[in-house]
Amino acid sequence: MYIDIVPNRKSKPAVLLREGWREGKKTLKRTIANLSHWPDEDVEALRLLLKGKKLLPRDEAFAIERSMPHGHVQAVRGGRRGLGGDALLSARPCR
Repeated sequence: MYIDIVPNRKSKPAVLLREGWREGKKTLKRTIANLSHWPDEDVEALRLLLKGKKLLPRDEAFAIERSMPHGHVQAVRGGRRGLGGDALLSARPCR
């Protein structure tokens, strides 16, 4: 089985899941499914799967070694804005 992209004249190309085999000197193919409505990422994932490659979820592909805390800073900043503390610290907004 393989993924075949067939160009169309004035519309999007058709993305087809096909099966191919040989009978003598002829190469025959049969369309199993039309995948034109699938997102490109899903078609590429199926193509890799048909090639026999293993796919990993995004969570397992990377490991978090270190993360910087930022929640406490965001809470103080939000409280300062809510109470009008920005006007006390500077006349105009700045980074």
